[in-house]
Amino acid sequence: MKRLRIIQPKAGLLITLILLAPLNAGHADTDPAMVKEGEKLYQANCVFCHQADAIGKAGFAPSLTNPELLSIASDKFFMGTIRDGRAGTGMPPFAHLGHKKIKALVAYFRSFEILPNRSAEVDAQPEAHGDPRLGRFWFEQICATCHGVKGDGYLAGGTGTAIGRPGFLNKASDGFIRVTVKEGRSNTRMLGFSGSNGLANLTDQEIDDVITYMRDLPDSQ
Repeated sequence: MKRLRIIQPKAGLLITLILLAPLNAGHADTDPAMVKEGEKLYQANCVFCHQADAIGKAGFAPSLTNPELLSIASDKFFMGTIRDGRAGTGMPPFAHLGHKKIKALVAYFRSFEILPNRSAEVDAQPEAHGDPRLGRFWFEQICATCHGVKGDGYLAGGTGTAIGRPGFLNKASDGFIRVTVKEGRSNTRMLGFSGSNGLANLTDQEIDDVITYMRDLPDSQ
């Protein structure tokens, strides 16, 4: 009986294989033709607010190709937001485009991915449970500076998005909000608020208090 010989890949080859592995497996189709279609749709419908390459503009429209956003946002999050828009903000609904074209737009965004997609893991995190009274304190001390006292975002004169409105809260999981608060987003004004390098070094419980408060905001229902 012959023994099976297991060949261990060299370290360099293993690293190369990891780097070449598709980052967005299981997510929106990144077929080149679909990406190209998505880019055309973007130029016709989105570029006026979200700027070239969807990099966004502070105080006007968020980046849609930010590495951390693409890493934790699911296709469902993107597609639902494009379809429904965000009432009370400058983001209108684009349901008229239809499912296929909206999917092409998401494929275009995904073509900018440089980090592994963690959206399934992030959305599977447990719901936040905390004290909304404490959450309000932290929200007003920290978050309101950019997002407005009621989370109204740009309409309140802030540089941050409308995180207190249903258009965001009905699409974002607690895990999505939690990770965003903890880690922030590079090349934006949204910096992390956890750990020794965090702006405020909020504890996990304090972050959950903030999320609990956000879910209780009057306009979030």
